Parts: sequence; C-alpha cells; structure tokens
Amino acid sequence: MNSNLTHKSRMLMMAAVMSLPLALGACGSESQPAPSPTAAPTVSAAPTPSASPSGSPEPSATPAPSAKPGEGGSTGSDKAAQVKGIMELARKGQIAGVEYAAHTGLFDDVEKKWGKPDKQEGAGKGQYATYSKRGVAFGFNKGMLIFDVRSYDKALQQLALADIKQTLGEPAEITVNGDDTIYMYGAGSQYQLKFVIPKSTGKVDHISVYSPQDAKNLMAG
Repeated sequence: MNSNLTHKSRMLMMAAVMSLPLALGACGSESQPAPSPTAAPTVSAAPTPSASPSGSPEPSATPAPSAKPGEGGSTGSDKAAQVKGIMELARKGQIAGVEYAAHTGLFDDVEKKWGKPDKQEGAGKGQYATYSKRGVAFGFNKGMLIFDVRSYDKALQQLALADIKQTLGEPAEITVNGDDTIYMYGAGSQYQLKFVIPKSTGKVDHISVYSPQDAKNLMAG
C-alpha cells in the first residue's frame, strides 16, 4: 500500500512538473498592451515671405506731379527765337509759310495758285487782298508788284511789346492808327518790319513786312 501511494505521488509530482512550463507559457503568452508610440511633434513650416524678382519689396509708384496752371506755354527763350525768326524772314521780304515776298513777288502769281482773295479793297497807295483762311494779306500796286505782306498767324498773337523789345530793342518809329499802335523796325535796307498791337489786347494782332519804295503806282507817267 505504501508503495502504491509512493508511486501515485511520484506520478502526480511528475505531472505537476510537466504542466508547469505549460502554465508558465500560457501566462507569458497573455498579451500585454503595447506601449503606444509617441507621435513626433509636428513642425509647421515657416511662411515664405513674398519677394519681388529683385529680392526687395517693390517701392510704391509716385505719381508724376501735374502741370501747374499756366505752364506749358511759350517761354521767354521760345519767344525770343520766334522774334528773331520773324526778323530774319523780314530781311528777305517774307513772312513764315508764304513764298511770295514783298518787292519781288507779283500778285498775279498769288491769284494763279491761291485763287481769288476773300476780300480785296483799296487802302493807302495800293490794293489789299485778304486770304482769311490762310491768315495772310498782300498789298500790291497797279503793276501787281507786292509791296506789303501781312501775317495774322495766331502764333504771333502771344507776343507782347516787351517780348519784341527784349530781342529787337527799341523800335525805330512808333505810330498810332485808331486803337492800334504800330512799332516799326528796319529790316535791312529794303524793308520795314511792323508789329501792330491794339490797346485793347496788348498783344500783336498782325505783322507787316513792307517795302516803302514799291508802295506807289509804278504805272503812273
């Protein structure tokens, strides 16, 4: 009996010893919660500043200053050049833009090219023909020789007496005809240059390039 018990005891002990690794394996196989991985901190990218193609901010455009009232007109130097040009042509018996000169031109030739004048009337020692659209008038004697060429160009009407004197000095002669004051300058030995300025405006109304020796009736006997 004792031997049987001893044998059973051994068998039980052996079974217990054999089952121990299984129990330990089962315990070890229990899943343990895996530690959650620590998320890496999110690094936000620094904003990229906008830049102009040159790498520096574009300066704001500064508007150009507007012209002051009265600017943009003829300056003193412009007027001086204009008066000089008038005198240079007058020494040839001419005015700007007209090919027919006093002392050498014939009114017959003017009519052939320009047609009949808008107005023609006797004045002084001859006839005067006016071409209004052209702003030009011719004085001619009975031989049709032109002795006076006048210009009513609007560009002349910006000139005052001070502008003329500044360039040409004092006039050789001053005469008055009604509201008009006429300032005369010698233009060489043949011609006179006259600036006609009404008192009402104080500016040039027209100029005259005049040949005194031709202002007579060459057909008279």
